[in-house]
Amino acid sequence: MNWDAAFAGVKVIDLTGGVAGPSCAMMLAQHGADVIKVETPHAGGDWSRILGRTYEDHSAFSVYGTLGKRSVAVDLKTPEGKEILWRLVKGADIFMEGFRPGTMKRYGFDYEAVSAKEPGILYYSISGFGQTGPMAARPAMDPVLQAFIGIVNENRGEHDHHPHRIAISLIDMFTGLLGFQALSTSLFVQSRQNVKQGRYIEASLMQGGAMLSVIRLIAQYLERGSAQRTSMPNGVFDTKDGQLNVTMVRPTDWPPFCDVIERADLLEDPRFSTHAARGKNLDELYELIRPVFKSKTTEWLSQRFTDRAIMNYKVNSYEEFLKEEQVVATGIIAWLSQPGFAELVPMPNIPGLPPFESGTKRAHAPTLGEHTRDVLREHGYGETEIAALVDKKIVAGP
Repeated sequence: MNWDAAFAGVKVIDLTGGVAGPSCAMMLAQHGADVIKVETPHAGGDWSRILGRTYEDHSAFSVYGTLGKRSVAVDLKTPEGKEILWRLVKGADIFMEGFRPGTMKRYGFDYEAVSAKEPGILYYSISGFGQTGPMAARPAMDPVLQAFIGIVNENRGEHDHHPHRIAISLIDMFTGLLGFQALSTSLFVQSRQNVKQGRYIEASLMQGGAMLSVIRLIAQYLERGSAQRTSMPNGVFDTKDGQLNVTMVRPTDWPPFCDVIERADLLEDPRFSTHAARGKNLDELYELIRPVFKSKTTEWLSQRFTDRAIMNYKVNSYEEFLKEEQVVATGIIAWLSQPGFAELVPMPNIPGLPPFESGTKRAHAPTLGEHTRDVLREHGYGETEIAALVDKKIVAGP
């Protein structure tokens, strides 16, 4: 049984850009689908390619989302470009788009138009705020949705109490996985029923962010913005030579915690002797224990916490994480050569799939238009036609 090619033979036309849509399509490619990424030949293609520092045709944002795909650069604003897309759509199983609501209808490739020619197609639309409603047309990225949903408000700095966004593209990545789940289950239903019935699937960063935040969303709503604080001292503590994260949830962790920091007197202090009392006097407790942490080294504290089965770890940078013995021992990171990068790129391996290997299709992030000529040939275009399209700047490629 070929576990890593569940979607072999599935044809995907990917018109998404950024992170959420491309990461969803990338997962389909990793499981064997032929994902044809359609990008504009102008302005750098998928806009994730030009976010932050660039490495020729890539940025840190674009490498992950393009792995395993084939890139075709086509100007869809031209009649010839639209004809190319219609040829690509023929026989496709999935059509993905990430434009602002209404854009695909103007282009003539909305669900009604595409499904009329390919009735069994799974049409996936990903947007910021959804396809309907007063904010549907607003542009949005992960940080905007973090603010909109309430994540920024909750993530207040410990010292400045100012709201902060979370730096990683957490809503994008989670929404991408939700899209992969929706498309995967749809393909499963089609195969199980042996009927290629099409459907329209919509997802938004707003919906993905709400699902990502569901536990805190419910808690904050029911407690009207004042979620109950833990009765245990948790969080990041400054140490003598760094920072240490400590996480406790059980009241039984309190005695060994006091043992670790050598403050057995706190066990008898009526302000902290019970779970309920600590909850009421947590700020006072922090004032007492922070100087203790500050007087000890990270390693000294971490080892003592670990010996007493209290969850903890020093605060790492990403580079430190990649060098951790546990990371190396488990093999969760592959180091890949990619076009435009002068050094190997760390890439997390995908659970259930073989590790990435440089030089393989799965592990290759294509340059803009890298496969334009090959894909056009596969869809009936001759060399003379392709040369003419290149001359007119309707398509681009190496």
